[in-house]
Amino acid sequence: MTVKKLRINLPDIVENLINSITDAGYEAFAVGGCIRDSLLGIEPHDWDIATSAMPTDIQRIFGGYQLIEVGKAHGTIGVVIDKKVYEITTYRIDGDYNDNRHPESVTFAKCIEDDLSRRDYTINSMAYNHDKGLVDPFNGQEDLKFKAIRCVGDPDTRFNEDALRILRGLRFSSVYNFSISSATSTSIIKNRMLLNNISKERISSELTKLLCGDNVQFILNRYKDVFAVFLPEIVSTFDFSQNNPHHNKTVWRHITASVANIEPDSTLRLVMLLHDIGKPLALVTDEKGVDHFKGHNHFGAVLAKNALERLKYPNKLIDDICVLIEYHDVRFSDDKKKIKHVLNLIGEYNFSRLLKVQYADMLAQSKYMRDIKLHNHEIAKKAFFEIIDNNECYSLKNLAINGSDIIHLGITNGKMIGDILNSILDEVIDGTIENDAVLLKKKAIELYAEKKDKLPQ
Repeated sequence: MTVKKLRINLPDIVENLINSITDAGYEAFAVGGCIRDSLLGIEPHDWDIATSAMPTDIQRIFGGYQLIEVGKAHGTIGVVIDKKVYEITTYRIDGDYNDNRHPESVTFAKCIEDDLSRRDYTINSMAYNHDKGLVDPFNGQEDLKFKAIRCVGDPDTRFNEDALRILRGLRFSSVYNFSISSATSTSIIKNRMLLNNISKERISSELTKLLCGDNVQFILNRYKDVFAVFLPEIVSTFDFSQNNPHHNKTVWRHITASVANIEPDSTLRLVMLLHDIGKPLALVTDEKGVDHFKGHNHFGAVLAKNALERLKYPNKLIDDICVLIEYHDVRFSDDKKKIKHVLNLIGEYNFSRLLKVQYADMLAQSKYMRDIKLHNHEIAKKAFFEIIDNNECYSLKNLAINGSDIIHLGITNGKMIGDILNSILDEVIDGTIENDAVLLKKKAIELYAEKKDKLPQ
């Protein structure tokens, strides 16, 4: 056993839990990701405890607390303190994994080293308490120092036990900007098809976290075939050259660069990951051999919707992502009419995100006309802020009249009221009529007269 004396600041609650277990005659350690993050200087979100005590012992020791016992068969008891759950798990050795996700059986172990030996990566296979210090049988602390992701034991065995570990390793590399050891990297690629056995919800959870890492561009490029297992829509972009002066990369390399160019917001990074996957379907080559991709945004939105639904992302998130993909190729410059029409369709918040998407997209293109594009983008952004700051009309909520005003004019047909309001809004946005209540009511009467004559008698 490798024991390295150092002191990790444990939260008072965690220290008290460990002390309660040791006072009852058992061992207990904080273990796993909380130790990794503590050594990296990152405040852990969760604190897990491993112990030599059996689940029935934990129930007895913490009988005065609310307990969560759904994981008891696998050795885990949750202790609820201040509305937060602290999981306490008996040292264990996992049996065979027949589904690449869950062990068929669990055998309780006597020492912490046995428990640590079943874990995925060395940086997650450390334990700590104040009495014994750091227990690190697989040199996880050294791998943290050298920024390395390395499996505990044989990588093939680890990934066949739980295929989600493949994505977890890529996520750690992306988020912590660590390198993946050669043997682990080779095994990740070799065993990538095991991800087909993992639930889509678990995959999407890992993907979302991975995309927000600083090292995401390298990971997406190096392990693209891994991502293609659950995102087959990206395969056609891998070696797809763009014979166009605006681009100097394959579609996939452009995509990965654009992901890295945008802030680490999960929605925005998913947008960038999927924004150009429709290009291969939209390819048209002109007589000069120049490629064009008109309509790729429409293809991309459809493909993205299919992919995100398959991965069980929430419907609202899918809708927002598809809207941003649909409009990502619209150019505005100082055209306030166009800005207002799009604002009316997608709303202020999504429009502000659209500007970020377009900026990241431009930076991932070639330098051809880049200065002009960025200048026009800055003008569009300024125009957008002016519209918002000046409360200029771009939607029915900004219109000087509403449905009640139309009804007071004697117009009661619901569909016609909506049609009239939208027609008036279009004219206000286009500048053909002022957003003034008196003028708009007069216009409403004129439109009603026109539409009424066209109604079936």
